[in-house]
Amino acid sequence: MASILFQITLPLVLALFHFVGPIPTDLSAEGGQLSACPGPEHCASSQWRVADSSTALKQLSQQINDTPRTEIIEQSATYLHATYSSRIFGFVDDLELFASDSVTLEARSISRLGESDLGVNAQRLEGLGKTIETSEA
Repeated sequence: MASILFQITLPLVLALFHFVGPIPTDLSAEGGQLSACPGPEHCASSQWRVADSSTALKQLSQQINDTPRTEIIEQSATYLHATYSSRIFGFVDDLELFASDSVTLEARSISRLGESDLGVNAQRLEGLGKTIETSEA
């Protein structure tokens, strides 16, 4: 009985502490592109060819804004930085989008804490990529 009670209460107690972690220092589109991922274990990146990168960025901005537990931190005509918080423990991931030219939209999603994100960042980018109209390269 005590074991079951512990299994139920531990996640609830941990959820109260929300594991945020430090903001990555390499956020932004310095040099005309997003930073490379330090490794695939907790970061994913994509590059999409689109009909119009400004339109695609606006479309994704609206979708991100409508997503629960997200917050747009910074936004300009060519760049967007948003955070996603996990439902139970409040782990924070940073998402960046950058319109590097008129037909290219770069994306990077990186976890702030942990050695592995269990594929969450890659799934996030895959889902976002499916919602924008891409053109054949």
